[in-house]
Amino acid sequence: MLATAISKIQGSPISAIFDQATKLRTEGRDLIDFSVGEPDFDTPEHICTAGIDAVKQGVTRYTPVDGTADLKAAVARKFQRDNSLDYTAAEIVISAGAKPLLATAMQAVLNTDDEVIIPTPAWPSHIGMVEVCSANPVMVPTTHEDGFKLNAATLAAAITPKTKLLLLCSPSNPTGAVYSAKALADLAEVLRRHPDILVISDDLYEHIVFDDNRFATLAAVAPDLSDRILTVNGVSKAYAMTGWRIGYAGGPQWWMDGMRKISSQINGGPCSISQAASIAALDGPQRFLATWCDTYCSRRDIALEGLAKIDGLKLSKPEGAFYLMPHCGGLLGRKRPDGQVIETSTDLASYLLEAGVVIVPGAGFFCDPYFRMSIATSEANIIEGLKRMAAACNALK
Repeated sequence: MLATAISKIQGSPISAIFDQATKLRTEGRDLIDFSVGEPDFDTPEHICTAGIDAVKQGVTRYTPVDGTADLKAAVARKFQRDNSLDYTAAEIVISAGAKPLLATAMQAVLNTDDEVIIPTPAWPSHIGMVEVCSANPVMVPTTHEDGFKLNAATLAAAITPKTKLLLLCSPSNPTGAVYSAKALADLAEVLRRHPDILVISDDLYEHIVFDDNRFATLAAVAPDLSDRILTVNGVSKAYAMTGWRIGYAGGPQWWMDGMRKISSQINGGPCSISQAASIAALDGPQRFLATWCDTYCSRRDIALEGLAKIDGLKLSKPEGAFYLMPHCGGLLGRKRPDGQVIETSTDLASYLLEAGVVIVPGAGFFCDPYFRMSIATSEANIIEGLKRMAAACNALK
């Protein structure tokens, strides 16, 4: 029999769409895929070369469970250079991706029935990780009208005596919302009144920020709270290294020590080859990051222009990451050509899949009626996908 905590976790509605898409592909269907949350760029050559060199030099053995000293030093340099955060080696943990870091960070501090405040729309794994700990996610809804951001008043209203943790993701998956330094400072004012609340800052999309927006992270904005803030990042999104599986975190040593204990029991050290490549990523040329960001921004604008022509959608302009989160409430209640009624974003996703377009329904991110559309694909794919979407939506009665 499964553990009680596991039995409470709900299957994601996203998986149903993915299963349908896989089936259609095996049947030879041509699909434009807006569901994939990873860069479509290749890993830069100097990073790949570093990985190949590591293999040739025999860097293929176990590493410390929390990462090599060399990669920790590179992470410390990155945090200081980009975020003005100073961490010692004892305050840094490396793992096989940011996802395990988030999970072990929660396992290290959460007890049964503790509450974790998470703004929605939210990445599904953020919720699932809380539930695995037998803790309770407190989902605070945000909308396109408020920029999909938690503010000081809504944070204060969500806090109860059971609140243990606040989880922030900026730039956000799935909404693209970016918290400014001022917005984070406002949240910090609330947190100062509640000294027992911890914070995890998921900064994985740090280098994908558009227009005049600037990336900020809470530990740098409110250094007086740094003894209870864990800052999580990784090489996957910024450096197109999703398959290399390296994430890193900086935070107070007491928290990191707890994470190390857990990691020592459930996994070995991260891949030695990937760690060598990640040093090259963090210490090597960074100029291409701005070029890639400009490309994402251009794609965002193309997508916004096309989506604006579809009756029934309401749009917010993403400030970062590579996702759009249109509100599709205006399409609900309309009938497909076969007479079926579109009642939810999941219905809309299934309908668009038949039209050759893969999107992710908002239900998968604990919000409806929205859907997520990734722009981590070519301009040609975006333009063609929007044509298909427009034709399908215009056929609704």
